[in-house]
Amino acid sequence: MAQELEIEFKNLLTKKEYDHLIQAFNIADQEPFHQVNHYFETSDLKLKANQSALRIRQKENKWVLTLKEPHPDGLLETNETLDQKDAEVWLKNGFGPSNEVKARLSDMEVDLEQLHYLGELETERLEKEIPNGLLVLDKNQYLGVIDYELEFEVPQKEQGLKDFEQLLSKYKILKQKTSNKIERFYTQLTK
Repeated sequence: MAQELEIEFKNLLTKKEYDHLIQAFNIADQEPFHQVNHYFETSDLKLKANQSALRIRQKENKWVLTLKEPHPDGLLETNETLDQKDAEVWLKNGFGPSNEVKARLSDMEVDLEQLHYLGELETERLEKEIPNGLLVLDKNQYLGVIDYELEFEVPQKEQGLKDFEQLLSKYKILKQKTSNKIERFYTQLTK
């Protein structure tokens, strides 16, 4: 099973803060990655009730099905590569071919027949390796909304939090509780 632990800290940014960080980290000339997250949920919000999320990420010609589940140090991600045909089955039917992710969903007692496709969130992503982690700047577009986000991916939770807070302080960015992308997407969807 292709699983990995994701430890990251995030903070929403204003457009001005986003632009300032692009300049400060010297990545203005970098070509952003373009990716699309396609989100899924059940009618009874079974994934949300399990503090989990299901998506297919489309990046270039690659499609990856990912189930995110809570873990004491971050998020446990179960990833499965799909071909375009299988990804399109998921998008059309709300579920499709899978081995590892379906097994995890079954363990969570999620009825695959109840899964449905919610929609997509597009991201332009800039990344830079910095001491102690990976700095990620995202411009996200979904359901008529544009938002900007800083993510800091780290190998270790406690030190990562200290480094993240120092980063925010250094660039005078107000720390705020930031929901993950699917939560923001879902909030906007249900308005």
